[in-house]
Amino acid sequence: MNLMKIRTLIVDDESLARERLRQLLKSEAEIEVVGECADGQEALAMIQKESPDLIFLDVQMPELDGFGVLEAVTVEPVPVIVFVTAHDKFALRAFEVHAVDYLLKPFDRERFQKALSRALERVRQREGAAHLRAQSAVIAELKPPPRPLERLAVKTGGRVIFVKLSDLDYIEAAHNYVELHVEKHSHLLRETLNSIEARLPPDRFVRISRSVIVNVEHVKELQPLFYGEYTVTLQNGTRLTLSRRHRDSLQRLGVG
Repeated sequence: MNLMKIRTLIVDDESLARERLRQLLKSEAEIEVVGECADGQEALAMIQKESPDLIFLDVQMPELDGFGVLEAVTVEPVPVIVFVTAHDKFALRAFEVHAVDYLLKPFDRERFQKALSRALERVRQREGAAHLRAQSAVIAELKPPPRPLERLAVKTGGRVIFVKLSDLDYIEAAHNYVELHVEKHSHLLRETLNSIEARLPPDRFVRISRSVIVNVEHVKELQPLFYGEYTVTLQNGTRLTLSRRHRDSLQRLGVG
């Protein structure tokens, strides 16, 4: 009777680390190594192509790290992951608490065998949903937060202009574009007002109407109008209208 092979992928940006895993897996009768990858993008392509059962996945890789790879994986069933990491012991608590398999570099054969045995049991049982939830919990706990947005890239006339958020006076909807107003200049960016609002820091930018978002730091004066509306005057003298529908924005502007 033929033994069903566990299709396994090795992902690590260090060639010596890949070789170490390859040698340890070589003696495992159940394991068939279907590929090795040196970076996250290569790993994603290989995962889509081979749909492995098991992945030894390095956490720290340039550009697209192991967490980024895992978040982008769409194959079914979801592969079982053994994270390979140089994280400190405090961070390792996340793997242990959520019962996700990991190897701490440098690891010995005994520790490798323990992680492999657990991983193979998961593959056999196909605890897809539970394992995926555990992996997602680890990602949420350990993945570094995204860097805050500080500037917007605008393509114009074959060039790319970078507009600092701190320089923006206000942003105005213009059909399928938004118009970025900076002093006496304006730049068109192909994006909707809703999508750009989701990317902006909410403590610095406030939506005052259906079509306008203002930079809080550039607001000079608020003047009440009729029926709950306000005139918003910016430092450069521009006057905008805060609609009644967006009166809850007043608190974020320091009123109320």
